[in-house]
Amino acid sequence: MPTIFVTDRAGSQHTLKVDNGLTLMEPLREIDNGIEALCGGMCSCATCHVFVTPEWYAKLPARHSDELELLESTECFRDGESRLACQVKVTDAIDGIKLTVAPEE
Repeated sequence: MPTIFVTDRAGSQHTLKVDNGLTLMEPLREIDNGIEALCGGMCSCATCHVFVTPEWYAKLPARHSDELELLESTECFRDGESRLACQVKVTDAIDGIKLTVAPEE
């Protein structure tokens, strides 16, 4: 069960234990000041936007074009950090990942 370190929108730190096979979106919906995920993980709204620390970002699978298009349309897009939490699967390979919930738009 991988551990995920999250900074929420209010700046509070959370340490989450997450089951393999889920997406990052699922546990981030449950924390205070987390994400909204209005589309439920369909990669169509960008309300699950997170910033992944650069060292972890490089270890994730590449973004698909539809994810990148949504991210680039946000006001706070950061190339090399921005991901949609609904598009990142939790696996043992991301145990210890650090991320910050992007500001609400």
